[in-house]
Amino acid sequence: MWRLLRALGPYRGQAAGALISLVLMTATVLGSPQVIRWVVDNLADALQGGTAGIADFDWRVVRDGTLLLSGLAVGRGVFNFLQNFLGEKASQSVAFDLRNQIYTKVHNLSFSYHDRAQTGQLMTRATNDVELVRQFMGQGLFLMITSSLMLAGTFAVLIYMNWRLAIVTGVIFPLNILLLVVFVRVIRPYFGNIQATLDKLNARLQENLSGIRVVKAFARADFEIDRFAVENENYRLNLLKFINSVSKVFPATFLMSNIQLTLILGFGGNLVMQDALSIGDLTAFITYLIFLTMPLMTIGFLAGMMVRALVSAERIFEVLDTPSELTDAPNARVLGSVAGRVQFRDVYFRYAGQSTDVLKGVSFLASPGQTIAIMGKTGSGKSSIINLLPRFYDVSSGSVTIDGEDVRAVTLASLRSQIGIVLQEAILFSGTIASNIAYGRPEASQAEIEQAARAAAAHDFIVELPDGYESRVGERGVGLSGGQRQRVAIARALLMDPRILILDDSTSAVDAETEERILEALRLLMQDRTSFVIAQRISTVREADQVLVLEGGHIVDRGTHEELVAHSSIYADIIASQFNRDAAREQAVLRRQSSPTHVLQERVP
Repeated sequence: MWRLLRALGPYRGQAAGALISLVLMTATVLGSPQVIRWVVDNLADALQGGTAGIADFDWRVVRDGTLLLSGLAVGRGVFNFLQNFLGEKASQSVAFDLRNQIYTKVHNLSFSYHDRAQTGQLMTRATNDVELVRQFMGQGLFLMITSSLMLAGTFAVLIYMNWRLAIVTGVIFPLNILLLVVFVRVIRPYFGNIQATLDKLNARLQENLSGIRVVKAFARADFEIDRFAVENENYRLNLLKFINSVSKVFPATFLMSNIQLTLILGFGGNLVMQDALSIGDLTAFITYLIFLTMPLMTIGFLAGMMVRALVSAERIFEVLDTPSELTDAPNARVLGSVAGRVQFRDVYFRYAGQSTDVLKGVSFLASPGQTIAIMGKTGSGKSSIINLLPRFYDVSSGSVTIDGEDVRAVTLASLRSQIGIVLQEAILFSGTIASNIAYGRPEASQAEIEQAARAAAAHDFIVELPDGYESRVGERGVGLSGGQRQRVAIARALLMDPRILILDDSTSAVDAETEERILEALRLLMQDRTSFVIAQRISTVREADQVLVLEGGHIVDRGTHEELVAHSSIYADIIASQFNRDAAREQAVLRRQSSPTHVLQERVP
């Protein structure tokens, strides 16, 4: 709670204005019964005087009382508006800050965190949890203060008016407080369960929307609908448990209030009969008793809102307080322009939560301008090597250096600006093709964008689209084929003109002819860059300066393609497993090129 209140610090002027308006509004509410008491007592005195008393009654009392009540009502309305407006404005600002902080934090967290976290859970915390906190900060917090002030002010007035009646009221009041305390303790676990089940519901939704094509392809829509229904039912049941708890508290509070009213009417009526209390005082007292009941009811309602907001705040702060495993060292230097000399020295690495290393004593040197091909079976550690170079993860032991600089000793931004990456899965963003290519260099000119697209063999298909480079693509590149997305991703990396280039099986989604066109362009672009190529195709690594063969996290062989063919049995096994497939692909390309209809075919089966 204190941390949430500190979040109002930058908006203390708005919060203070809301609080002052709240105090003034409470004063107008507490003043109304005194006006009623004054009018009623004057009327009661007149009635006691009989006909003569009524004739002599100054009806200006009624007029003045009406004007005073009207003035208090207008003031209450004005102050209520100011409190709501300023409080809402402050809470929206806090929510704005929290959403930005979560988004910034998520981007600064390491890959190991994202390996464990579910996207749906993070979305829930950035949206639903922030909104629950906002509602409490804008409405619940100030209503809680209003109700507390009303309770304190009402009790003070009651004691001032008649301490004996105040004691009668106070006999029941502690029971109401005890009821609220028990209520808060009972409902708190429910909110943790509600938000946890909402996490699962959103995670299920996000996962299925991302994989909708797979669901439809395997005719599993009914199965996924049933799984979503189970999560939805769990969410509904948790909400009903909370509602069930609430439904038991408010009738009990009403019962306590009615008992209070009965006691006041009985005891206060007796005092009136004894002339120890005026009718106006009793009327005002009963009105104040209502003022005690309503704040209690409000606090009971707000207790649920507060607890839910605090549970959401804990979930938000859990993300914000997560330490990033990858940060710039205190004395990190900016990595200037590099030649591209990359060295791994006795590198060991394991992913968070795993008990075994995926890389074990890996050492190699890549000279500037060399092309290093990395081959091996699935799970051998190929992708782990390229993940360490841009420091997506940190080595467990050993070191990775660029031009002699340990990657942990330089700033992440300067390190990654020197490296161009094309991942195995080409991820594009909603927007134009031009904006996707210029993602790493937003200031790039149209000519530079087109030059990168030509180098990636993407220009021809782009200009054939209805709006050319301004054609829009959907989420994750929907609207383009896999090969087209891959070529746009390659153009995006090339536009950065990196000194180090990483291609993670970057031609896996294209046909053989397109692959050859891309490789032909890349051969020229790799001449002055240190390039790392992960591929399952022999054609991709034939011209590499050095081929690293991995097995079980170790480099078991290294050399040129010709050297490895001559002496490496593991490399020979990899060739054997791919030779027939590659040969078939090459034959298919030849048949396609000799066919008069090949221009109408998009890709080789």
